[in-house]
Amino acid sequence: MHSLIWGSRTIGFRTPLALLFVSLGIIAAVWWWLATPVALARAPIDGAAKLECVSYAPFRGDQTPHDPTLIVRPEQIAEDLAELAKVSKCIRTYSIDNGLDKVPELASKVGLKVLLGVWIGRDRVKNAQLADIAVSLVKDHPGTVAAIIVGSEVLLRGEMTASDLRQIIRSVKPRVNVPVTYADVWEFWLRYREVAEDVDFVTAHFLPYWEDVPPRAEEAAAHVDDMRKQVVAAFPGKEILIGETGWPSHGRMRDGALASRVNQARFISEILERARQNNFRVNFFEAYDEPWKRRWEGTVGGYWGLFDGTERKLKYPAGVAISNYPFWKLQMASGLILCVGVFGVALFTLKRRPSPTPLASWLAVAMSATTGGILLGVSADKMLHESYGLGGWLIQGFLLAAAVTAPLLSTYALTSGRWLPSFLEVLGPPKGLTPFFMANMLGITLIVTTLIAVQTALSLIFDARWRDFPFAALTMAVVPFWTLAFLNGSKSGERPLSEAVFAGLFAMAAVYVVFNEGFENWQAMWTGAIYLLLGSALWRARTVAIA
Repeated sequence: MHSLIWGSRTIGFRTPLALLFVSLGIIAAVWWWLATPVALARAPIDGAAKLECVSYAPFRGDQTPHDPTLIVRPEQIAEDLAELAKVSKCIRTYSIDNGLDKVPELASKVGLKVLLGVWIGRDRVKNAQLADIAVSLVKDHPGTVAAIIVGSEVLLRGEMTASDLRQIIRSVKPRVNVPVTYADVWEFWLRYREVAEDVDFVTAHFLPYWEDVPPRAEEAAAHVDDMRKQVVAAFPGKEILIGETGWPSHGRMRDGALASRVNQARFISEILERARQNNFRVNFFEAYDEPWKRRWEGTVGGYWGLFDGTERKLKYPAGVAISNYPFWKLQMASGLILCVGVFGVALFTLKRRPSPTPLASWLAVAMSATTGGILLGVSADKMLHESYGLGGWLIQGFLLAAAVTAPLLSTYALTSGRWLPSFLEVLGPPKGLTPFFMANMLGITLIVTTLIAVQTALSLIFDARWRDFPFAALTMAVVPFWTLAFLNGSKSGERPLSEAVFAGLFAMAAVYVVFNEGFENWQAMWTGAIYLLLGSALWRARTVAIA
């Protein structure tokens, strides 16, 4: 009898130890794969072969052009232009408000040409005033201002008719001795071809990520070149400047278009190579990341820059390997620590079970530990880039906290023979509350996860265009809940109404999100699957009726 007990203890120790090493190996292997750098045909940015031009806006931190009282300090602009002069021959501006009227003077000091933008809209009086200032700047800096861009996407925004636009272009053109153009997306140039009669060259925007059917990043450069050729054919005899093109480094997927550092670098490299081969000019969008745009365009709106918006450093210096996770070693190490912690909790609670822990439970522990170990670094990276404003940071912070604590608390419950508590056992009448501290903490973590999941699900249903997919942190939290709900069974009792309602909502949200986003969007597919997983765990909840 003693030998059998000793033998079961030996086997019981060897099994989790083997699973621990397997989990650690999987985490390390996956992070090595995630961080694998890419080799590109040419460096995205190379000081030895400067860019033709790049869009520039000086706003940092909380600065925004929507603040009419903001005047950006000339010293701040001068710092940026000194860095841009190292990698570009020219900058494109969009406005002469907020202190941007100083750009031509400052650009001349570092040898940069300027495509001077005039931001026009519905206010005709202000349009005329801005046009007058632009004309004066051209005359004051004749060797610096290479062209005037009268309006940017004003037809796309519906703020002006084509005839009114042509009128203001005609009012500017005779007063300057530099080329005059207008900038808009390529589809609107093809729709309003008459505008080309009043400009010296056509400035067309090609942003493949934002198209109605966006191409994959690997196909985006070829797609832009194909669309450019359509515009060239539509306007024979006119030069076609690619006035905006680029790719975001962070943010949500759209169909098969993935925002990432590698994809941004790849797109820049491939467009530059096509421009060299086919002899066309490109202005990249944009010089610096602009955090303020995230309020209106979501995470993806703030990460189109070639330079980091905070540290103002080049994202892809020549000769440096390009990876989606430049800090992968730290991210992997944090995941390995979490994995060890989950197994440590399981081993610590072994004494609480009157019988040996089943193999299925150890497999569930390994699943939670491995999932958390892989996704902890991804979740932290997403929190840093996707959190905006106090509310955004709170939601992301609570979600990440739940993602870290869920595998630890679920493992404790799983190996000590407890079940997933219902909401009523945590928040209900005093007689029905669970007396166990760890069960209460687990229930609170489940409630937090559920509420945040509901908020993200409703956002993806009613305001999907700007919303990120919370697949990483949700997966870390939901997988342990799901294994606990199904392996430790359910208590006898009734299915709580609240859990049933949430389960139904997640089921509907999963179907809607997947079909709305398309089957090429793996972030949407993953998020939908996690909603279903969380819904099924909630559906298993039971609680004893309280009089």
